[in-house]
Amino acid sequence: MNIGEAAGASGVSAKMIRYYEETGLIPAAARTPAGYRVYKDTDVHRLRFIRRARDLGFGVAEIGELLDLWNDSARHSAAVKQLAQAHISELQSKIDGLQQMADTLQNLIDCCAGDNRPDCPILSSLEEHTPP
Repeated sequence: MNIGEAAGASGVSAKMIRYYEETGLIPAAARTPAGYRVYKDTDVHRLRFIRRARDLGFGVAEIGELLDLWNDSARHSAAVKQLAQAHISELQSKIDGLQQMADTLQNLIDCCAGDNRPDCPILSSLEEHTPP
């Protein structure tokens, strides 16, 4: 199948398929005499795996590790679990950071009268806050 068909079957855009090929997440596709990429069902299966890992927020390097484990029939599930646990720790840190931002912004909103006066604690806070 061509790249468009592989994209449709996997849910991964043609642009991302080319990127995953460049980064080595998928092997280089076979080529027709005219130079068009040709994909097999196994490539589509791998692309679906990658898409699902991306949906869960794994980065390219982590997906590479997951693919290595997926392809290793002698793997230990503990290695997969460890990788997933590390990822969830990263996700939780991001969630905590976003919650702190939301709390700060909510406090500023609560302090803002939202009337016709020009004074605005939201803008004042943005003006006063200096980067580390």
